[in-house]
Amino acid sequence: MLLALSGPVHELADNYLFSAHMGQHILLTLVVPPMLLLGTPGWILRPIITIGIIYRVAHFLTVPLVAFLLFNSIFAVWHFPVFYEGALLNHEIHIIEHLIFIAVAVIVWWPILSPLPELPRLPYPGQLLYLVLLSIAQTPLFATITFSSEPIYSFYEAAPRLWGISPLVDQQLGGIIMKVCWMVVFLPSICIVFLRWFYREENEGRPEFQPANKPDLA
Repeated sequence: MLLALSGPVHELADNYLFSAHMGQHILLTLVVPPMLLLGTPGWILRPIITIGIIYRVAHFLTVPLVAFLLFNSIFAVWHFPVFYEGALLNHEIHIIEHLIFIAVAVIVWWPILSPLPELPRLPYPGQLLYLVLLSIAQTPLFATITFSSEPIYSFYEAAPRLWGISPLVDQQLGGIIMKVCWMVVFLPSICIVFLRWFYREENEGRPEFQPANKPDLA
């Protein structure tokens, strides 16, 4: 989170390069939230969800279909030019955008990495399907950004150019960064879930002890 929101990445994203901004969004949605879930023990969150209204809201939001639709719709809508450039031009809106990204990304990762049995993870077959769908869900956004014949965001079209990168090439790089990072995160995740499922099934099918050979008394 520190890398994404301060230093060179922040400076490039806010003032110069769409591709850097896309990299920032990838860090905030595909890297930070899984780390938060993996690093947060369940006992820290349990007192919070004992509050009835919070539990009911959390239970609804972490239903896989709800989490999937919520994350992908919000991520896509924020990349519409009117919202995207509005956030770039207003620092408070930009902060809200990033907080929303982190929040909905925690929700979308919850069915895979939940630390609480009260709000459980999906079974392994469901996790595989969920991750496969997530890996392709933003393909329309990726295609629009990458294959557009002209720059979509006037903010970056008017920004000072760095290293001779044109606005259109910068936009195409941003789309490629999005797709490549999406694959780099989700393909290993799919493999890990599959292997964990395989080894669990293998262990459950293995007898815990072999019966001792009885002496032949005949």
